[in-house]
Amino acid sequence: MNIILERPYAISERGGRLNNEDSIYPLSELADSEQKLFIVCDGVGGAEKGEIASSLACESLQTFFATFLEGDPTKELITKAVQYTEVRFDEYVSQHPEAKGMATTMTLVYVGESGIIIAHIGDSRVYQFRDGQAIFQTEDHSLVNSLVKLGKITADEAERHPQKNVITRAIQGTDSPVDAEIKLLTDIHPGDYFLMCTDGVTDCIRQETLSAVFLQAASTESIKNIIVESCSVKARDNYSFYLIHIQDVQNSSNYKQYILSFLYTII
Repeated sequence: MNIILERPYAISERGGRLNNEDSIYPLSELADSEQKLFIVCDGVGGAEKGEIASSLACESLQTFFATFLEGDPTKELITKAVQYTEVRFDEYVSQHPEAKGMATTMTLVYVGESGIIIAHIGDSRVYQFRDGQAIFQTEDHSLVNSLVKLGKITADEAERHPQKNVITRAIQGTDSPVDAEIKLLTDIHPGDYFLMCTDGVTDCIRQETLSAVFLQAASTESIKNIIVESCSVKARDNYSFYLIHIQDVQNSSNYKQYILSFLYTII
């Protein structure tokens, strides 16, 4: 499968915070239609260096991919990339004890020959929109989502819950190892959009509104501008996102081989 992108768009802003603890890879001005790997992280910790955690995670993950990736990433490679990042956190904290407790969420998208590979940790999200409908979204690793799944609260109550930003998974270091949730998406059509975003975006724009934006907006740039405009007015938190538009999809002879290889690694 040959997935052809338009030029991606990205934003990372401090919003209502004094500093920006979000990080993205690549930087928005460096992304072009040839880019394969995208990362969005939301640092946790405030005084415990959340901005260092998110930046270090982006840098460590992309370094591991650049060093060891051959073909499409497998579950094993992504797992090792997260473990490498945890080691890098340990090294940083050993040299900067004041950073003990720093952590970050992570969303990762890789545009491969087998499809779109998605990995996430925490409550930053990845959506796939088609004709204005979210046909896929990651499931938050959060306290309120656990309560929803247990039937303790409704999805609407989760939106207003006082602990809605408490996460149950984050990259922290080898003392608290974490597994990424990994998906291979093969149902990819020309015109599909992928939105990777921190909770600063989803706190400002509900999914129904996002769907309307993706249905009605005339271009990728206009979608980006609408999201930025809404967040700039409403955001009490940092807000960051990557917007990836699928321009075309062409099947390749190695398509089935890559899918079977990927599935083998997760059985």
